[in-house]
Amino acid sequence: MASQAIHIPHGPARSAHLLQRTRAEWRDSGNDLLLFAYGSLIWRPDFEFVQALPARVLGFHRVLRMRSRVNRGSPQEPGLVLALVSGGSCRGLVYRVPRDQGEAVLTQLWAREMPNGVYEPRWLNCMTPDGRLSALAFTLSRQSPNWTGALPEGELLHIFRHARGRYGTTLDYLLRTVQGLRAHGIRDLELERQAHLAARHGLCAPLEHASP
Repeated sequence: MASQAIHIPHGPARSAHLLQRTRAEWRDSGNDLLLFAYGSLIWRPDFEFVQALPARVLGFHRVLRMRSRVNRGSPQEPGLVLALVSGGSCRGLVYRVPRDQGEAVLTQLWAREMPNGVYEPRWLNCMTPDGRLSALAFTLSRQSPNWTGALPEGELLHIFRHARGRYGTTLDYLLRTVQGLRAHGIRDLELERQAHLAARHGLCAPLEHASP
């Protein structure tokens, strides 16, 4: 399965189009629904699954560089959430959802991850103990208006202090992700650096030491 970028402006119409396209691609595969989790889906999947496999994706990496004006921020104080962008690699989990539950899970996932259609859903090759699997992941183009690029520490700290959305703060999202990744033996040194930055400025407790 391959998904091509579309050029409908961000908003409900784009989100609905992407859901329709992704649902059709999955139906055509005839398989269970496979999802690649690299952020909050690791520590809060909110759906039933029958298998969770450690996985690595080549060609994309995880970054906290996507504006969030709903889930982890507001229009007045935009926050940040994770996205997969091209280059490098990323470790995470592949969830297997039974085919008879896939429709409901996709609908639920869209309401959570795609309220404004900002992500670009793609089927990515994931290397797992069961071999190579094609799983759905939420990626972001560097041409997206929600892509921030690297942010200076002062701006990150402002976001950590003030950004809050319907699911909580950006800082809580960051800390839960670091902890969730560690629970699966995954270290993301950039996310941990950002968490240490927040701790140094008194915004959260210091991270516990973890084995490399």
